[in-house]
Amino acid sequence: MGIREALTKQIIFFDGAMGTMLQSRGLKVGEIPETYNILYPDIIREVHEKYVKAGADIITTNTFGANELKLKNTDYSVEEVITKAVEIAKEVKKTSNGKYVALDIGPIGQMLEPMGVLKFERAYEIFKRQVEAGVKAGCDLILIETISDLYEAKAAVLAAKENSNLPVFCTMTFGEDGRTFTGTDPLTMITLLEGLGVDALGVNCSLGPKELIPIVEKILEYSSIPVIIQANAGLPRVEDEKTIYDITPEEFAKHVKVMAQSGACILGGCCGTTDEYIKKVVENLKSLKPVKVNNKKFTAICSSSKTVILGKEVKVIGERINPTGKKKFKEALKSNNIDYILTEAINQVESGADILDVNVGLPEIDEKEMMIRTIKEVQSILNVPLQIDSSDSKVIEAAARIYNGKSIINSVNGKEQVIREIFPIAKKYGACIVGLTLDENGIPSKAEERVKIAEKIINTAEEYGIRKEDILIDCLVLTASAQQEEVMETIKAVRMVKEELGVSTVLGVSNVSFGLPKREILNQAFLSMTLSAGLDAPILNPGNKEVMDVIKAFKVLSNIDKEAKEYINTYSNIEGKESPRVNNDRDLKEIIIKGLKEDALQTTRELLRSKDSLAIVDEYLIPALDVVGKKYENGEIFLPQLIQSAETVKNSFVVIKENMNLEEEKQISKGKIILATVKGDIHDIGKNIVKVILENYGFDIIDLGKDVPIENIVETAKNENIKLVGLSALMTTTVKSMEDTIKSLRENNVQCKIFVGGAVLNQEYADMIKADYYAKDAQEAVGIARNLFKDTNE
Repeated sequence: MGIREALTKQIIFFDGAMGTMLQSRGLKVGEIPETYNILYPDIIREVHEKYVKAGADIITTNTFGANELKLKNTDYSVEEVITKAVEIAKEVKKTSNGKYVALDIGPIGQMLEPMGVLKFERAYEIFKRQVEAGVKAGCDLILIETISDLYEAKAAVLAAKENSNLPVFCTMTFGEDGRTFTGTDPLTMITLLEGLGVDALGVNCSLGPKELIPIVEKILEYSSIPVIIQANAGLPRVEDEKTIYDITPEEFAKHVKVMAQSGACILGGCCGTTDEYIKKVVENLKSLKPVKVNNKKFTAICSSSKTVILGKEVKVIGERINPTGKKKFKEALKSNNIDYILTEAINQVESGADILDVNVGLPEIDEKEMMIRTIKEVQSILNVPLQIDSSDSKVIEAAARIYNGKSIINSVNGKEQVIREIFPIAKKYGACIVGLTLDENGIPSKAEERVKIAEKIINTAEEYGIRKEDILIDCLVLTASAQQEEVMETIKAVRMVKEELGVSTVLGVSNVSFGLPKREILNQAFLSMTLSAGLDAPILNPGNKEVMDVIKAFKVLSNIDKEAKEYINTYSNIEGKESPRVNNDRDLKEIIIKGLKEDALQTTRELLRSKDSLAIVDEYLIPALDVVGKKYENGEIFLPQLIQSAETVKNSFVVIKENMNLEEEKQISKGKIILATVKGDIHDIGKNIVKVILENYGFDIIDLGKDVPIENIVETAKNENIKLVGLSALMTTTVKSMEDTIKSLRENNVQCKIFVGGAVLNQEYADMIKADYYAKDAQEAVGIARNLFKDTNE
C-alpha cells in the first residue's frame, strides 16, 4: 500500500535522530554525517535496522545536509551521497515489509533574500538537484524538515512537486513563542503549505514533546491534512563532557501519545532520540487508530508572518499601489523610485489596510521585472498579505512564484481563455482568486446572471483542483452616473453569492461614484449598503477617513467589534490623537523604523548640512534601532523587518562615513567584537544576523566565519586585544566544540567575555559550558555588548 493510502488507515511511525546515533558510533566534531553513506555504509545500515526493529515505518535517508553548498569541501557529489543513502535504506526496506524510504532534505544553511543573499531561484535549484538524485535512486517520498524560513520551505516544496510525483511531507521548527526563527506561526505555515499541495505537514526539532503540545494544538485546529510531529528528546545539557537530553524514552512517549490522541498521525523523533525512544512510542501507540482529518473550511491568505482569514469580518484591500489615474505613481514607476511605492504601502497599512493590491502595469516599463521587485521590497518592510493584480498571465505567474506566502490573484472571469491561463497558476502556487462576474458577453445587468457566472467560475475551479474556499467573487461595481439601475443589482448579487454560493466577496467600491460630485458621500453610502449585503473585502483607499469610519461603525453594529472595543479605542478622546501620517515627510528615525533604504541616503545627506556625524548617530540611528529592537522583542515585527531596518542604517552609515575624518571614525566605534561559528559547524545564519545588527550599533566586528579552528579564535582575540567574543553553534554535535573554545580562551589567559548563541542552546546550557552570557537573538547580543563596553569605557 502506498504511503498516501496508509495515512488514512493507520498511525505512521518515523524513525528518530541520525546525528545522535552516529555520535554514539564515533562521529567526530566537524565530520559531515552524510559522508558516512560512502565511508561507513555498514554504520548507516545498522542505524536504519535498529529503527526498523523498534517499529519505524519510515526509513529516513542520511541526506539531511546533502546539498551542494554543504558538500562542496568534500570529495563527494550530491548525486553520489544521495544515491548511496537511498541504496542503503532500500536494502533495509527489502528485509522488512510495509516500510517506506523518505529522502531527507534539510535547510540549505544560508538565509534567503531579503534577510540574506541567497536568491529564491538559486535555493530552488539546490533543492531540485537533491530531489532529482533521490527520485532517480528510488525513494518513496520526500521529507523536507527543520525549516525555519517559510520562503525556503516554498522553494523546497516547489522543487519537490515540479520534479517528482512523490508524496511530499514538510515540517518547520518553532520556538517557545510559537513562531519560527523568521516569524512564521502555525496557521501561516498551514496556509502556504496546504496551498502548495503537500501531503502532510507539521513540526520537528527545537523543542521537547511537552513544549510542542500548544504548537501542535494550533496546527491541528487548522490543518486539513495529516500532521507530523518529530520532537527533540527534551532540552540538551552537558554531562561528563557529553551532550545528553533531559527526558527519558518513557516520558517522551507519554507526551507524544497526548498529541496522537489530539489528532497527530505521523510520529517520530528528532535531536537526542534513539531507537529506544521510537520503540517506546510504538509500544505506547500501536493500538491507537488515527483521528480522522477533517477539511477545515476557511478562506485565508498570508505573508510569511501574518494570515488574514476572510469571511469572518470585514477586511480592507488597499487600492493605492496602482498607476491608474495617479500621475505621481506613474512617474515613480518610470523612474524606478521604489521608496515612493513603499511609502504608499506603509501609509495604507497605517490607515488600516489588511491586504494590499499590487498593480504596476504601465506600457513604458518592464511590468514583470517591476512587479517582482515591488513584491520583494514591500514584503521586506511590511507583513500584510498581497493581492497580485495584472492582466498579463506571465506577470502573474512570476509574481506568484516569488511571493513569500499565499497571495490573491486579481483576477479571472467567466471567459474560457482567461480561466485556462490563470487557474493552473493559482493551483500550482495555492493562491486565492478573485472571480469577476463577466464573460464573453460582458457584464450582465441582472444579479441572477452575474451569480450564474460566479457559479461557473467556482465549478470550473473545482475541476482544476481549486477549493471553493479559495475563490473570492467580485460582482462588479458599475457607475451610478451611467448605469444607475445596475447599482442595486450589484448589491443584490453580493447577497446572493454569499447566501446561495457561500463564498467570500470583493468589490472595488469607489467605482460607483465615478463622474459625480462629492464622490465620498456616494462611496460611504454604497459601502454601507454592500457591507450589509455581505461584502467581505472592499477594495478602497484606506487613507479616506470617511470610508474607514463606515467600516468601524459597521463592525460595531454587526456585532463583530465585541463591546465596541476597537471603535472606542479609535474615537474616544479623538481630538487629542494624531491621525496616521499620510505624506512623505518622514524624519531619519522614522525612515529607519520603516526600512526605507533609498530615503535614508537622501535624508542623511540633508541632515549633515546642519548636524555633525556623531550627533546623527546618537540622535537618530541608535534611537531608531532601539525602537526597532523593542518592536522585535514584543513580536510586533519579525526578522525580515529587523534586517531591513539594519540595512537602512547601513545606508546612512555609508553617507556619514564619507563625511568623517579619521578621528571621528575612531569616536564612532563602540568597541571591537569577534564573531565566529565554532569548529565543525558550517551554519552561519544566526551569526550573520548578529553581525549586521551589532555593526549598525557602531561596533567593529571581526567576523572569522564558520567552522573556525579554536586556535584562530584564541590568536585573534590575543592579537586584537578583544574584550568580547561571540560564538555560534547550530548543531548539537558542535556545542562540545564551543565548550572547548571557551576553555582554550580561559587557559590562554585571554581577558575577554564570551557570549554564545544558536538554535540548540539555552541559558542552562550556556552556564554549563562556562560562557559569560547567553544571547537568544541579535537584540540580546546588542544589550550584552552595550553594557560591557559601557562598563569598560567608564
